[in-house]
Amino acid sequence: MTGADTRAVRGGREDLRGLGVHAPPIDLSTTNPLPSLEEGGESYDSLAAGGAPTSGGPVYQRLWNPTVARFEDALAGLEGAEGAVAFATGMAALSATLVACVHAGTPHVVAVTPLYGGSDHILTTNLLGTRVTWVEQPDEVAAALCPDTGMVVVETPGNPTLNLVDLRALVAAAGPVPVLVDNTFATPVLQLPLEHGATLVLHSATKYLGGHGDVMGGVVAGPQEWVARLRQVRTLTGALLHPQAAYLLHRGLQTLPVRVRAQQASAVLLAAKLATHRCVERVLIPEGDLVGPGRQMSGPGSTFSFEVVGGYEPARRVVEACRLATLAVSLGGTETLIQHPASLTHRPVVAERRPGAGLIRVSVGLEDVGELAEDLLQALDQA
Repeated sequence: MTGADTRAVRGGREDLRGLGVHAPPIDLSTTNPLPSLEEGGESYDSLAAGGAPTSGGPVYQRLWNPTVARFEDALAGLEGAEGAVAFATGMAALSATLVACVHAGTPHVVAVTPLYGGSDHILTTNLLGTRVTWVEQPDEVAAALCPDTGMVVVETPGNPTLNLVDLRALVAAAGPVPVLVDNTFATPVLQLPLEHGATLVLHSATKYLGGHGDVMGGVVAGPQEWVARLRQVRTLTGALLHPQAAYLLHRGLQTLPVRVRAQQASAVLLAAKLATHRCVERVLIPEGDLVGPGRQMSGPGSTFSFEVVGGYEPARRVVEACRLATLAVSLGGTETLIQHPASLTHRPVVAERRPGAGLIRVSVGLEDVGELAEDLLQALDQA
């Protein structure tokens, strides 16, 4: 098998030489000519059930699209999965897994805190017919399981505290219950949850996979059984990824390894500099027994958080005083972003799970690390 760097560049492009093209074509067709009524109907049945096109072709973009399929194949290859299903956003991807659980008669979810604010919010509202039990550690999972538990949901590193969860311990505690891992922060460059026993891997593809802050998407990778179930949900609900977005996400995968490693190197340096500032109580970055070559997460990644002395008001002054880092939500792009989770991404989270008022999150981009350090330190000095 080829290495991750080669798969990132070549995945989903294996047929291009035979087509006589260098860049993947973008198929924008909303509908497709049918060779015959019978073949079109057969293909429709296959696609509506979550399968692949037959001799009748793709039929209709909501059912299947070749540009989207290229991105799915490439991401599945990076995660070591049998397949993947792409959606319009990361929240649409999570919603599809929850709908699949409810449809199967297993609406109970065990959620390991912390989660991204949107994930926390949709589970708390029970909007899709789920009910949730919250836990903090893998050793609490077994006691939280019910006969109708359909999934254990975890994000590691966690957003925004960068908490790590031992995936092997979590999978063991979950037993036969599928474990879904939000791998957005780590990416398949630094962490492969399926190798540690997880059933499904979820990404907000808007973040590192796209990598340039100009495209939205979500994707879930896993075994064929789940791929078929999720494709059926996508077909029926219409939460499809647009082909143009799929093209941009597929292109983003080509530079994913080099971006992640370069951003990670800068993040490590910045975190060390901020840790010594008088206004910083502590820096939160993945570390410990689960991080390092050959471990669950091969490196700490390029998103970190820090807590400032004094709570909300100094934190507000810091994020608003930055000149190079941009005050904005999201992460994983080429530009450094800084934000206050309690006020923004985690605003809808209930008080007991909401991040502290002094917590600031930084997604490190590709700017000069010395200039980034100067910017963050001058912002802290002003606070």
